[in-house]
Order: sequence, then structure tokens, then C-alpha cells
Amino acid sequence: MSGLRDLMRHPIVQAPMAGGGSGPALVAAVAGAGGLGFLAGGYKSAAGLRAEIERTRRRTAEFGVNLFVPPGPGAGVDPAAIEEYRERLVPEAGRLGADLGEPSGGDDDWDAKVADLLADPVPVVSFTFGRPDREVVEAFRERGSLVVVTVTTPEEARAVPAADALCLQGSEAGGHRGSFANADPPAHGVRRLLAAVREVTDLPLIAAGGLASREDVADVLAAGAVAAQLGTAFLRTPESGAHPVHKAALADPRFTATTMTRAFSGRPARGLVNRFIVEHGPYAPAAYPQVHNMTTPLRRAAAEHGDPDAMALWAGEGFRSAADRPAAEVVEGLLPSGQ
Repeated sequence: MSGLRDLMRHPIVQAPMAGGGSGPALVAAVAGAGGLGFLAGGYKSAAGLRAEIERTRRRTAEFGVNLFVPPGPGAGVDPAAIEEYRERLVPEAGRLGADLGEPSGGDDDWDAKVADLLADPVPVVSFTFGRPDREVVEAFRERGSLVVVTVTTPEEARAVPAADALCLQGSEAGGHRGSFANADPPAHGVRRLLAAVREVTDLPLIAAGGLASREDVADVLAAGAVAAQLGTAFLRTPESGAHPVHKAALADPRFTATTMTRAFSGRPARGLVNRFIVEHGPYAPAAYPQVHNMTTPLRRAAAEHGDPDAMALWAGEGFRSAADRPAAEVVEGLLPSGQ
């Protein structure tokens, strides 16, 4: 794994966190501390991602970019289920003084983002929500970009046609599950997943999922991972772009647990249990990005009102360890002895 490890002094990867958490400031701070940071390309236009890449390059040359693989042609959704959920959220919109968004589909500007990154390569490109076509992977590798694919099961790992590494996302991870299909995710913890995937591939493996301490990092490295990927651990840092209400909730004793939910996006994602999840999560359909687009104005309004009970407070199971301290100190505090 000399290629990836050449980009970092320490085996710490800062996860891409779509929605603003992992912007240029955080990516550069992690890189400066010897880790590898990722920009999140999800939910941005190609132009918006280009601008973030330019700002990041003014701070560091070593970073990655994550893209969401668009749903395949067989990933149909039930319009009636979406409409039923929309009706359920109408009172929520009224309470927040916001309009519901249009439950539209879309491919997250996939073609334009891929074209931009092929024309102006970055050191690493990672993919979530599916496996890119072999031709796409080979095109990136020909241009010098290392390719990482997120997987959540041994079966997904076996199905990756080519890559420089796999990111194994255990069920403890915060935010969206990176599963190829929008189905109820199997409960593969990261340590179990690491052991299982080592049986089916020789690719280098990055371990992710609820990792929050020096001991956690040491565990996965000892089990064969080449690096540990963490997201929630960086959310409360000054460099994080997470909303202040989200940062505060991670330390609020009122929030005691996380759960997997489709309530905000229509795909399984782990976040702090709040009122919105309790009231609406059981009724949310498997419809991404339709539900995401529909709830976006509600989440924005909740943030503006300082209401954590109607926000998507993405967090992994180790959220209580997230600290309000500089990202460089977080990296240092995660390093096992001798790293």
C-alpha cells in the first residue's frame, strides 16, 4: 500500500462528511498533522466541488475527494410511499416555518464531477453508495489518482472490479451507510467486517466505524488494516464545518444514543436519536435522494432556529469521545505507540 501510505505520515484518515463537516480547513489541518483528509463531494454541484478543491490546494497537496455513485437503473422508488411521507411531514414544515423540498431524484452531478476530476486529478478519489464501472476506475488510475471504494459487506468487497484500496465501513459508523444497495444494512461491526473481508481480497483495507480512541486505532491496525478512518472524532474541532448546533449536541447529555434511520434522507444513516427520528423514522421510505431533497429545507430551518430535535445529527457510536480541540491534536491523540 505504498501509494496511499506515501500520502500520510500517520495511518489516520479523516472521513468525508457530506453536508459541510469536512471542508478545506479540516482536510488541510489533518494533512498538516500527518493524516489524510477527504473532501466530501456529495450534495455539491461540480462547480461547488471545484471551488472547494481549489481552496484545499492552497493549503495542502495531499488529500482525497469522495463521490457518491448514483443509483443504478434498477433502483426504483415507490411514488405513493414518498407522497405519504411528504404528507406526514407537512405539520413539521409548518412548525418550522419552512416549505418541503421537491422530492426529486438525480445523480448528484456525477458525470460532471468525474469529468472534472479526470481533467484535473487529485491524489485520491473514493466512492460511496456503489462500485464505479471498471472503466471509470481505470481512467482515474491512469491519471495518477488512487482509487478507494467503500464497502459494508464481504460480498460488496468481492464485487469491486479494481481499486487501490477498500474502505470497510462497519455498522458503528456515523452518517450514511455506504452500502451498494439502498437496503436495510447488515450489522457487520468494523472488526468483524475486517476479518471477513481479509478472507476474500488482498487489497489494502481502511477500517471505519465507531473508532474513537488510540486503542480503537491500534486494534484495527493489529487486525490488518493499513489505516483507520474516523469522522465523528473530528466533528467538534474548530476546523470542522459542522453546524454549531450539531457540535453542541454531540456533548449534550440529553442525547444518549445513536440509531440507524432513513428519516432525513431515505437511505440508512446513523445519527443521534432525536425527536424527528423517533416520530418519523419508522415511516420513511427507501427513497434516496428523494427524501433527502424533500427534508433539506426542514433541516436548514431547524439549524437556523437552533433546534437539534429536527436536524440530522449524524454521529457514530463513539460520539461521546468527540472533543472540542484542534484537529492536529485529535490526530495526535489517536496514534498508537510507535506511529
